[in-house]
Amino acid sequence: MIKEKTTDQLIKELWMAIAKLYNEEASKYGGTMAIGYVLLKIDPQVGTPSTALAPMLGMEATSLSRTLKKMEEKGLIFREKNPYDGRSVLIKLTEYGCQMREKSKEVVLKFNEVLNERIGEEKLEIFRSVSNDILKIVNNREVF
Repeated sequence: MIKEKTTDQLIKELWMAIAKLYNEEASKYGGTMAIGYVLLKIDPQVGTPSTALAPMLGMEATSLSRTLKKMEEKGLIFREKNPYDGRSVLIKLTEYGCQMREKSKEVVLKFNEVLNERIGEEKLEIFRSVSNDILKIVNNREVF
């Protein structure tokens, strides 16, 4: 057994803790972290093609479809034929969706503000740099 936490274990615990924090906050507004992230990725003026959302979010298409269905049921989004590409659909925000997008943005900015205050920009920049390096190694399949 490894006595110290491995890097991947620490990353997983960190993300799970952040996800729990965001989900607790989102539940106050009848949402989830996933819904909040989707709201933030939809262009509030022109909408976003549904096919572009999954890659932006790092989600599987089936998971995104379920999330979009929930969002539509909650009155956050609506679908509209893409005027530039008849084969695709634009996901657009309702007025309520725009309000919840702003709330999601406030939550994310507050989280980052607290991190900046408590940890400091210099250490966070190192964290971001190392995280991006790890992401490149994983995405390029340079491990196995």
